[in-house]
Amino acid sequence: MIRSLALLVLLASPALAQPRLTSFGAEGGNFRAGLSDGRVLMGGELIGAELNLSRDGAPFTVRIDSAEADTGGRAPDVWLFHLTMAGPDGTRQDYCSPDPQGRSLAIPYPAADEPSGFGITCSAGAIGKCLRFGYRPWAMAPDGVTSLAPYHATCVNLVRAAYGGPQHGYTRNGMSIDLYDRIGIQRADMAQGQAFEAGWTPAGAVCIAHPRVPENGSLAEITAQTPRLGGLTGPESCNEERAAALGALIFNRSYPAQ
Repeated sequence: MIRSLALLVLLASPALAQPRLTSFGAEGGNFRAGLSDGRVLMGGELIGAELNLSRDGAPFTVRIDSAEADTGGRAPDVWLFHLTMAGPDGTRQDYCSPDPQGRSLAIPYPAADEPSGFGITCSAGAIGKCLRFGYRPWAMAPDGVTSLAPYHATCVNLVRAAYGGPQHGYTRNGMSIDLYDRIGIQRADMAQGQAFEAGWTPAGAVCIAHPRVPENGSLAEITAQTPRLGGLTGPESCNEERAAALGALIFNRSYPAQ
């Protein structure tokens, strides 16, 4: 897990006395740095700054090389940062792996279980994808009342095909899925050839019509790992209405094995 240690703010003029960093964290999907002179730096104002991090106790430093607001329309308070770090040969290397669009982008987000109070995810991973889908855990649904926190946890299970919960996913990279909900964040694309796969909650799937990647786990293998799904698999036992009745928050369609 990534933990922030400090932010080194690189000011434009070295002749000026540098203010102290008084606070640093995530505000929504953006970095927020408070300085002793009263300024607050966010987003593009942090380009050129260096962030000291640690992973499994090992410290390393990343540099913010670019920053842009996510213009996808569903996550207006999410920012996309290109972070790089020095490689063994001294060249700069991307902090994140490329996402399906070929971009290596990082997203900060509030994380109460982290000592720093925030985490950093990548646009290639399930957490980052679900933030960009609009399921931001700090935000509310369009009704202004429903918290999106359980929807984010649900979405992460869905993206990973973690039918039994976060511990084990059955998907693989490059799988095409269509996810949707009943609160106005995502609508079904209804792509030809896709069929209802499952309904989802923060605990995993509530039922499964077909496995996303059968070679990674058949319905029999999945139910052996997750006995609570017994009797809730196969298209005759799992459709959108059945999943909704079982408490599903998000639903998805995918291409069944031929």
